[in-house]
Amino acid sequence: MLPLKDRPGWRASGEISLLTRPAWEQTLDHLARSDEETCHLELSAVTFVDVAGVSALAMTAQGLPQGRRIVLEEPPATLRRVLDMFWPGLLSVEVMGR
Repeated sequence: MLPLKDRPGWRASGEISLLTRPAWEQTLDHLARSDEETCHLELSAVTFVDVAGVSALAMTAQGLPQGRRIVLEEPPATLRRVLDMFWPGLLSVEVMGR
């Protein structure tokens, strides 16, 4: 995970799975503790996100104070489908692209 230079947020690449989940959850924790109203997760280079990774994202988003949101940029299609299936109407997450 690398911080974005031009906006608040992080860039991820590769897979988000059992082996990389600690780094993913640490990034989500940083995001949740941020004072930024909108944080971006640039995911165009992510090839796979397991259900536990999507769950960690959803739990982080649900714990954000009202008015804060996470913008997912170019996430894998499966991430969007899992969010829609298990967390429909999660207003603190906006998906851009794909």
